[in-house]
Amino acid sequence: MMRWTVHSERTLYQDPWVHVAAADVELPDGRHLDHRLVRTATAGAGLVLIRHGSVLLMWRHRFITDTYGWEIPIGSIEPGEDPASAAVREAEEETGWRTIGPVEPLLYAQPSPGLMASEHFIFHASEATYVGPPVDDFESDKVEWVPLSDVPSLIRDRRITSGTTMNALLFAIVNKA
Repeated sequence: MMRWTVHSERTLYQDPWVHVAAADVELPDGRHLDHRLVRTATAGAGLVLIRHGSVLLMWRHRFITDTYGWEIPIGSIEPGEDPASAAVREAEEETGWRTIGPVEPLLYAQPSPGLMASEHFIFHASEATYVGPPVDDFESDKVEWVPLSDVPSLIRDRRITSGTTMNALLFAIVNKA
């Protein structure tokens, strides 16, 4: 088996949200690497809300890459909260749309497992009602229902670049969620 062995790990930086470490990793052929890794404090939960052939998306600026793009609502799971409840809560806080009816698991993703220990639990729902402006109005410039049929061209045009959003939407399209 091609399993890497971690011999030691040391913290380079840690705060309540992120832990950056260096690990002494032995490769299967015996060579050692001084590998970096990032652990997030909590897992994330997101919601793909599709109704009438459109998906609810947020147009966001990401300062780290200085780019804009469409994303599904996603955020941290609070202590004691189950992932589905977190997805519903985050969607309402970030979009102003409250999910009605069943919320079903869609997919589980590890966004960048070669560098980061981060988990995303993504759910699907098909009914929602507008309850007012987003509580977290700093999250996005706009919230819109985007035709699901536009998703491939939005990806091609780099207007959807978030890996978790891309995975979730393409998975939903393929599985006719």
